[in-house]
Amino acid sequence: MMATARNYLIVTASYWGFTLVDGALRMLVLFHFFQLGYTPFTLAFLFLLYEAAGIGANLAGGYFASRFGIPRMLAIGQVLQISGLLMLSALDPGWGAAASVAWVVIAQGIAGVAKDLTKTASKSAIKATSAEGSGQLFRWVAWFTGSKNAMKGIGFFVGGLLLDLVGFTHALWLMATLLGIVFVAGLLLLPRQLGKAKSSKTMRELFAKSRAINLLAAARVFMFGARDVWFVVGLPVFLYSYGWRFLQVAGFLAAWTIAYGGIQAIAPSLVSRSSDGLSREVPGARLWALVLAAVPIALAVIMNTTDVARPDLVLVTGLALFGLPFAVNSSLHSYLILAYAGSEKAAEDVGFYYAANAAGRLLGITLSGVLYQMAGITGCLIGSVAMLLLCWLITLLLPTHESSAVGSRTTGLTEAPSVGRDYAA
Repeated sequence: MMATARNYLIVTASYWGFTLVDGALRMLVLFHFFQLGYTPFTLAFLFLLYEAAGIGANLAGGYFASRFGIPRMLAIGQVLQISGLLMLSALDPGWGAAASVAWVVIAQGIAGVAKDLTKTASKSAIKATSAEGSGQLFRWVAWFTGSKNAMKGIGFFVGGLLLDLVGFTHALWLMATLLGIVFVAGLLLLPRQLGKAKSSKTMRELFAKSRAINLLAAARVFMFGARDVWFVVGLPVFLYSYGWRFLQVAGFLAAWTIAYGGIQAIAPSLVSRSSDGLSREVPGARLWALVLAAVPIALAVIMNTTDVARPDLVLVTGLALFGLPFAVNSSLHSYLILAYAGSEKAAEDVGFYYAANAAGRLLGITLSGVLYQMAGITGCLIGSVAMLLLCWLITLLLPTHESSAVGSRTTGLTEAPSVGRDYAA
């Protein structure tokens, strides 16, 4: 028990450092290029390869984490992120717009691969350690996910602060140094065999997921698309257009993400629990998805039909409220993927699921720039509503009982083990 808890804490701390840097990087890139006069669509374009690369990185990360062990995949992700940071720092202000955009997109693509390799390995480590130890899977994944997102929020603030204090290039160097320290610590402290298991032998087997995992992945696409459609480009540009400074915008995004992470960490106390780990948790995901959809519906109506004196304050208040059901729903989904995942190939199942997560972010980011440029923040909110309703409809199909959730995978190649009492907190 002590060894599993130790490994869990080391992985969590390692991912904290990575996430702090990743959050700061997003703010640095967004604000630096907004200062240079880039349009909302172009700003969204800078992040497209970051998210697109993450789809393949999650699939590959799950496979390689099973085959070579979680610590090795964590280390590879951290080295790639350091490489991306150094590449961005080499950007020459004298280059033309096309060359600069291409350089940043490629560097962001490297960072996207790094982030999703690291995330898949870290989430898989929770399954590996909980299966060996306490069995409190929901609490462990909720704390990990919540604390990670709180750290990402701090990273948003740090990114805006560093841009004001030391500038774009020196901020990137400082972040690369921090990540180098995290990399060395992980190599020294984590057992090399953590998470090694039987891996798929063919591509067909790699994609042979259970119906439950396929449905949950589809719901994840629309849930995270619904957040990023306003979060990534639309909201920061909207607030800046109302006179907010970069540090103020970064501060709000940081506060939102920290609060969101805090709610994720306590989500198990907000959700009715069941002994089988599914029969109450799945209906809970359905309820919270519907509550979540109601928030942008109300905001879109208010912003579009009411003469609001300070629409910026109305928007940030509404989106602060959005964070509560989104956090609980996200935490439930993060738990359910590990509950549905087969223990033999948990890393591959998690990688498949987070590939869908990356696809959702890619969809949201693309629409964030397009919808804001076409219809302003109201367009972003309407896009969010549409995706959340699709997410809710998909959760209605999720299995709520062990027998229907963990039967044979869709191709019949592999039997998934029980998600029941071993993984119920």
